Amino acid sequence: MTFKYNNVYINETSTVVGPYENIGPLSKFFDKKYDDFYFGEKTWEQAEIRAIKDSVEILLNKLNIKSNKVDVHIGGDLLNQIVATNYASCEIGIPLIGIYSACSISTLGLTIASNMIEANQVKNAIVTASSHNNGAEKQFRNPVEYGGPKREYTTFTTTGSAACYLSSNKSNIKIESATLGTVIDMGVTDVFNMGAVMAPAAAKVIADHLKDTNRNLDYYDLILTGDLGIVGKMILKDYIKKEYNINLRNYDDSACMIFDLNDQPVYKGGSGPACLPLVTYTHIFDKMKKGKLNKVLLVATGALMNTNMCNQHLSIPSIAHAISLEVVK
Repeated sequence: MTFKYNNVYINETSTVVGPYENIGPLSKFFDKKYDDFYFGEKTWEQAEIRAIKDSVEILLNKLNIKSNKVDVHIGGDLLNQIVATNYASCEIGIPLIGIYSACSISTLGLTIASNMIEANQVKNAIVTASSHNNGAEKQFRNPVEYGGPKREYTTFTTTGSAACYLSSNKSNIKIESATLGTVIDMGVTDVFNMGAVMAPAAAKVIADHLKDTNRNLDYYDLILTGDLGIVGKMILKDYIKKEYNINLRNYDDSACMIFDLNDQPVYKGGSGPACLPLVTYTHIFDKMKKGKLNKVLLVATGALMNTNMCNQHLSIPSIAHAISLEVVK
């Protein structure tokens, strides 16, 4: 299902990151950077709460508005029952729509906000997406203190929070359309192989978006997936060609951009709900504002698993949602 928008714009963004992102290739773009995983808090989970609060505070300061001028906050994270977002929301004080869509939270949040703004249900919205490497590892795999070995093809969850302010007030970047994804299950059971889990969902939503909008790949200067990593990026190219006869070009993956894959110990790239928006709101928006990119399709991908189902040796379903961004001339 694809939604078209006439009056939804991205007015401002903010980003907060952890130590690995801080020394990565995009470091200069981020608004606030921490040099350890605790962010001045006692636990990793509390550090993620801090990241969300920081990102919203920075965003409001950039806009020079108070939280009571924002109609709705839409956000989520990876922790059980999106507790990081919920705890942060207690202090943010904006009516909350908490969402869970794993690592595709960012584009789902943007879709929900865009629908509400286009329908004149709200005047504006803040969308957040966050993740924490150590918090996610503890929940979905093994606590990092165990020192357990990782598979060569695994990815490295990003640490940070990204916030975005949308409204009907015109700016230089508009949300042109959005396509909701379909849950896909290809039978993969390996919790380390997230690229293989999520690539088919990315292929499906890209194909659906192009069909619904009657476009071809050349319409976009860039198609950017969320966090497939090196392995998932290769799988997507092969799978989308075989399944949908699409030769993917003008394509990259944010998981391969947020870290230095040659010098940082991050395996096959980044992951997590924060991965795509941290890259998009900084590096990609910089290119769009400089006229180097005019039309970008964002495809955030998520593995819809929890530890109980994985311990039952069930396969892992996935989903992806797409957002079309265009520069306003």
